[in-house]
Amino acid sequence: MANIIVVGAQWGDEAKGKIVDYLAQRGSMVVRYSGGNNAGHSVIVGEEEFKFHLVPAGILHPDLLCVIADGVVADPGILVKELKALSDRGVTLSNLKISAACHIILPYHRLQDELEEESRGDEKIGTTGRGIGPAYADKSARHGIRMGEFIDDERFAARLKSVLASKNAVFTKVYGREPLDADAILSEYREYAKFLAPFVTDTAALIYEAAASGKGVIFEGAQGTLLDIDLGTYPYVTSSHPIAGGALLGTGIGPTLIDGVIGVAKSYTTRVGAGAFPTELNDETGAAIREKGHEYGTTTGRARRCGWLDAVILKYACRVNGLSALALGHLDVLSGFKEVKICVGYQSGDGTRLSDMPSNLASRTDLTPIYETLPGWTEEIDQISQWEELPHNAQAFVHRVQELIGVPVVTLSLGPARHQTIILNERVLQTGK
Repeated sequence: MANIIVVGAQWGDEAKGKIVDYLAQRGSMVVRYSGGNNAGHSVIVGEEEFKFHLVPAGILHPDLLCVIADGVVADPGILVKELKALSDRGVTLSNLKISAACHIILPYHRLQDELEEESRGDEKIGTTGRGIGPAYADKSARHGIRMGEFIDDERFAARLKSVLASKNAVFTKVYGREPLDADAILSEYREYAKFLAPFVTDTAALIYEAAASGKGVIFEGAQGTLLDIDLGTYPYVTSSHPIAGGALLGTGIGPTLIDGVIGVAKSYTTRVGAGAFPTELNDETGAAIREKGHEYGTTTGRARRCGWLDAVILKYACRVNGLSALALGHLDVLSGFKEVKICVGYQSGDGTRLSDMPSNLASRTDLTPIYETLPGWTEEIDQISQWEELPHNAQAFVHRVQELIGVPVVTLSLGPARHQTIILNERVLQTGK
């Protein structure tokens, strides 16, 4: 089995969890490499739905080692709650490992997130308010607290009191808020530390051994390419690296051990929060896509903004991630439309046609999508299991996507369940290329 990175090719929420769950049947390890509990992956098994926020989607395979790596920021309380809920549903946790270098989110991060977002006024980014950004900021500023310190009671107490002193100075003097109490935080979080301690280890060595031995490692991304802190639509981005390169930074694996990168995209485009969205549909069509696709956040429940498929950002995702292939999902949501559209370029305010995504997309208000219109299909396709059974127009849509982005579509998802998947190229799934 190959070492494969699974990455979101849009603004997140592409159903990466389903692809990870499928690939996990062939590998030996699934590694979550970035993000925090601002992400959510759903996997449906039979009649049961599992929603993951920090735990890798591969946890449903008991013979598979699952790792929360150092690129993740973990809220201990949320993680403990998620693990207990999984255990109560009969999911084995003995195959879970947490990196000692993984940074933790504490109450002052959540408060800081809330206060900073409020202070932005009309320029709010639309964060989830879960403390993700402040935790990554502390990591970069070199006063974050890592999981290895967290489970060391004496070390954690000293580090918490040191960091909280400076945080409270900001809360009280800048925002006029009451200071947070270190002893109260210690009392609550010591219980989380005791629960998590048995899972914490040096995961970099485990990941390297699995990847180098050819056992097959699936690197599970969170969010999507256009939310990357460097290569996304800044500043309306997350605070980490959802791109394929983030899998290397967030795990300690070198690039020569990666066999392929599979991007995951919907057959249309969605986005949560503020920021540019050229193909957004603020009309009945957009509302119909939202309701049929159940476009509400796994973690937040927020309604997602919806629009036609944007091949411009997909081509960009192919380039910056080095995609080997694309897993195209939610094709069933487009059933019933008389015509479907794909954005193939942008028309700027001065009449210039852009075929590539501009680096300043986030600040551009003059871009109008240039669409190709394809005939739709009326048949419901969610129970189809073979490519040949798909309506001709649905096949034509998939072929056109491949032509526009220059990489093959290897899987089609026709619904959230495991069996609602058509495999188009098993070799790529096995080898990564």
